[in-house]
Amino acid sequence: MTPRKRLVGLGAFALASSLVLTACGGNGGGDDTGEGDASTGIVSVGNGEPQNPIIPTMTNETFGSKVTSNVFAGLVYYDAEGVVHNEVAESIESDDNKTWTITLKDGWTFSDGTPVTAQSFVDAWNYGAYGPNAQNLSYFFEPIEGFADVQVPTDDAGEPTGEDPAAEELSGLEVVSDTEFVVTLAQPESDFPLRLGYSAFYPLPESFFDDPEAFGEAPIGNGPYVLENWEHNALIELRPNESYAGEREVQNGGVDLVAYTDEDSAYNDLLDGNLDIVTNVPASAFGTFEDELGERAVNQPAAVVQVMNVPEYNEKFQGEAGLMRRQAISMAIDRNQITETVFSGSRTPASDFTSPVISGWSEDVEGSEVLDFNPDEAKKLWDEAEAIEPWGDEPLYIASNADSDHQSWIDPTCNGIRDTLGIDCEFDAYPTFDEFLDARDNNEIKGLFRGGWQADYPAMSNFLGPIYGTGAGSNDMGYSSKEFDDKLKEANGASDPDEAVELYKEAETILFNDLPGIPLWYNNATGGWSENVDNVVFGWDSDPLLYQVTKSE
Repeated sequence: MTPRKRLVGLGAFALASSLVLTACGGNGGGDDTGEGDASTGIVSVGNGEPQNPIIPTMTNETFGSKVTSNVFAGLVYYDAEGVVHNEVAESIESDDNKTWTITLKDGWTFSDGTPVTAQSFVDAWNYGAYGPNAQNLSYFFEPIEGFADVQVPTDDAGEPTGEDPAAEELSGLEVVSDTEFVVTLAQPESDFPLRLGYSAFYPLPESFFDDPEAFGEAPIGNGPYVLENWEHNALIELRPNESYAGEREVQNGGVDLVAYTDEDSAYNDLLDGNLDIVTNVPASAFGTFEDELGERAVNQPAAVVQVMNVPEYNEKFQGEAGLMRRQAISMAIDRNQITETVFSGSRTPASDFTSPVISGWSEDVEGSEVLDFNPDEAKKLWDEAEAIEPWGDEPLYIASNADSDHQSWIDPTCNGIRDTLGIDCEFDAYPTFDEFLDARDNNEIKGLFRGGWQADYPAMSNFLGPIYGTGAGSNDMGYSSKEFDDKLKEANGASDPDEAVELYKEAETILFNDLPGIPLWYNNATGGWSENVDNVVFGWDSDPLLYQVTKSE
């Protein structure tokens, strides 16, 4: 397929490119246009406490993203099937896939009444990219020219030198007028516009730069909702933004994101009519929820993958013996049995690092045989590793949060590891999701740890670079491979989508050779809603489109 060299109206690009989502069903009593009779009821949704302040370039976990994606509007947005639509952007154009001219629509304002301008985007992107600001999503600006100059200088060992970055702003960003700016990339990248609906690329008002800390508690956005109140560890109240100028027209009186510390409680509240939407069905209900909820249940493929990550600082997983242990653990896991018995078929055993709902996915990536259940080979590899460096008496720990239903699969995973490898294995439980994330980010995990990835935009690259690229914001293992980074850069720069897919698969082979993470299974979106709401649709990324849900008083 010949790639488009000039892009006007991103919906056409999303349908033409082979790097976008090709199929994902909706569920519920309406379509995904947001059209219909508006209602005034407040929709309650099961959620949790965000790990970080609500700053778009800092938020990289699901509880916070439900806020940013509804309080902010980007240049584009994704509909339920992952197709890209212009939002703040009037057009995104390029003749060479390297220099992109972005023109904004007139009439957009933030909820405080200040205008959304080209400067609003450029300032926000520069803030996100600037190394000393330590933003989780800084990695997403790496393709823009001048990224290296705004990073904190390091020595040959990768340690900060204490010097300031060479520049404070990306050289590849230029404001032309209030409604136009130009982005120059370091190399041509044909799918660059596809990424621009992700939160890293949202605009920020001038007030943010006066007091980022205060802003994170009470963000001012330009999206369908405003954050009216945040009672930490309990409730986040979103209410319609009367100044919102886009197509995601709110059809309800607001959304309450209710923080739960366990999914069974949220599901029981749903059954009792005390909660309107759950986005994760607990394992205890996998076998019954579709019968209990009927047409109000959703069980559909989504762009989500679960892995067990291997922290590079753990000495037991370093070197030749460490790699053998990674391989042995992977082959000791009976993914087929766990997905059938624990998840009642709502998960699919992983065969790569991406997702079957993303175009370009393949179950035949070279090296993927390490994901096959093979207890004899697993034991052989473990014994070979023991001959090099004994494991010792301590258990293998698998860490995760206890406020979601992860013990249900960690226990049988540990049982298989015990039976196959002859070592003890235990669930290392952290009470809440944010406590688990803090321990992970502070390198306090003492074994392996669960990693779940929900795609930011519908492309293979999003499952690879942000997680496994050197220094990437979601590279929580500390993995670094120049070979992988170079292959990913080559794939990102491919002008032909089919060529890009083959290069991404080669990058995956490098990951299979190193196993910085051990893929487990692909998630379905499993959720449901009460009889009190209508027009509920779960999108390609497993999140419900909250703005179109209707509810009577």
